[in-house]
Amino acid sequence: MTTASRVTTPFTATSTALEVVADVDLTGRRAIVTGASSGIGIETARALAAANADVTLAVRDLDAGVRAAADIVASTGNDHVLVAPLDLADQDSIRSFVRTWDGPLHMLVGNAGVMATPELRTREGWELQFATNHLGHFALATGLHLALAAAGDARIVSVSSSAHLRSPVVFDDVHYLTRPYVPAIAYAQSKTANVLFAVEATRRWADDGIVANAVMPGGVRTRLQRHLVSPELGRTQGPVRWKTPAQGAATSVLLAASPVVAGIGGRYFEDCAEAGPTRPGSRTGVAGHALDPEAAARLWDESVRTLA
Repeated sequence: MTTASRVTTPFTATSTALEVVADVDLTGRRAIVTGASSGIGIETARALAAANADVTLAVRDLDAGVRAAADIVASTGNDHVLVAPLDLADQDSIRSFVRTWDGPLHMLVGNAGVMATPELRTREGWELQFATNHLGHFALATGLHLALAAAGDARIVSVSSSAHLRSPVVFDDVHYLTRPYVPAIAYAQSKTANVLFAVEATRRWADDGIVANAVMPGGVRTRLQRHLVSPELGRTQGPVRWKTPAQGAATSVLLAASPVVAGIGGRYFEDCAEAGPTRPGSRTGVAGHALDPEAAARLWDESVRTLA
C-alpha cells in the first residue's frame, strides 16, 4: 500500500453520518446494522434510513431496539425500519436470525461489540470478546453470504478500533487457555480479527460483487467503555479525541453507502479516509499484522473450523 494508492474522500474526522449520505439515495436497498440500539449503531442506522434504505436493527435487547427504531422513524420519516433479535455470543441466535432473512442484502454493518470485559466465556468455552466481536460477526456474514451475493454489489463494514495496534491474533492461544488474560489485549486481538476478516472476505467474495472494509470510528463515549476506568481507556486507545456518536458513525456509513468508495475492499479506514501504516508510538493508522493476507486466510480457516 503506497501513499498514492490510499483512498481519500471529501469527508473528514468531523463529518457526521447524515452529511455523508446527504446526496445519496438508497431506495430499494436493504441494510442490517448490528448493535443498533444505541451509540454509533443507532446513528449508522439513522443515516441509512435517512437515505431511504430499508434498515434492520439487529439487537440483543429488543425493547431498546424498538425504542431506537421509533426514534429513527420519527427523525427520518422512513418507516422501513425493523427490529430483530440477535445475540452475537449465541450461535443459535445467529442461526435463527440467518434463517429468517429473506431476499438480497446490500449492506451489512458489523457494529456490535464488547470491550475489555472480565474473563468470560461462551457456553462453547470461547473467550467472550473474540467470540462476540469476531466469531459472531463471521458466522453472521458467512450465513448471509448468499443474500449478500444476491445483491450484486453488497458491502460489509467491519467495525474495528485503533486498539488493534496492540495485538495480532495469537493463533497459538486465541481463547486464553494457557496465557494470562488481559482484558484490553483480548479486545485488541478481536479488533485485529475484524480487519483480517475484511481482507479475506473481499478476496474470497469479490467475484460475487461483495466487498468488505474495516473501520476505526474514533473515540466516542458510549456504553462500550463501561468496563474501563480512565487510565485503562488511555492505554487501550491512546490519547482520545472524542467524537459525537454521529461523527463516529460517519466512516461506517461512508463505507456502507457512499458512491465515493464503490468497489473498494479489503482496507482499513479512519476519519472517512483510508488509513496509512501506523508509525512507532502513534495511535493512528493500521498495523501490518491486521492487513497480512496470510493471517487473514488462516483466521478464516480457523474460524470455519471453530464454528463447525
